[in-house]
Amino acid sequence: MTEQRYGLISRVTRWLFILSLPLLFLSVAVATAVNFAPLYSYGFERYEISQRTGIDSEQLEVAAAGLRGYFNSDEVLISVTIIRDGLPFTLFNEREVIHLKDVKDLFRLDYLLAGITLLYGLGYTAYGLAKAEKRRLAGAALWGGGLTLGLMLLAGAGILFGFDSLFWQFHEIAFSNDFWLLDPNTDYLVMLFPNGFWYDATAFIAVLAALAAAATAGGAWLYLKKSKAQTRGRLQ
Repeated sequence: MTEQRYGLISRVTRWLFILSLPLLFLSVAVATAVNFAPLYSYGFERYEISQRTGIDSEQLEVAAAGLRGYFNSDEVLISVTIIRDGLPFTLFNEREVIHLKDVKDLFRLDYLLAGITLLYGLGYTAYGLAKAEKRRLAGAALWGGGLTLGLMLLAGAGILFGFDSLFWQFHEIAFSNDFWLLDPNTDYLVMLFPNGFWYDATAFIAVLAALAAAATAGGAWLYLKKSKAQTRGRLQ
């Protein structure tokens, strides 16, 4: 392989690593939020879901566990039964069931993205360490972490100043049907998870991704700073 071709491949793989980091941090943050039971409990309590729906807090946790289990299962359609007023109650209607299938497909795509970017990141890191290219690796991590932080700042501004509009546009882009248009007076999926919950969940995801990016960029910056000081010391 010629030196020119090697240099091109090196630059391409480096930029792929830099660009993969925001996707990795965000997809892992989404997957974490989906499976983070305290986030559901927090939403139920903050938005007084038990009082609004007449479903006690214990059964709300049953519903949340049923959703998490469904998103991580091979079941095509969800079926969640809770106890309400002492009787079995099927929580989601046909329209909600179809929408949740579409949501599950998005989460599966997120899991796939997280897996691919994680494998690439680990592979690139292992190669850089094996080739003793730690400074180059740290520089790429610094760029990737910084890029993620910049994107999360933009996302934070969008959440603060235009969440409802962005949330609506996301649904129009992500779903090819209108089953996501649910009635907050009759459809339990909306009653359990009002807009306020999604605002909080989106903020949670953005903060989680930003923290991971800050830790990565900070660690890379400290390593580069230390490495530069060591190099300067050897030259003196």
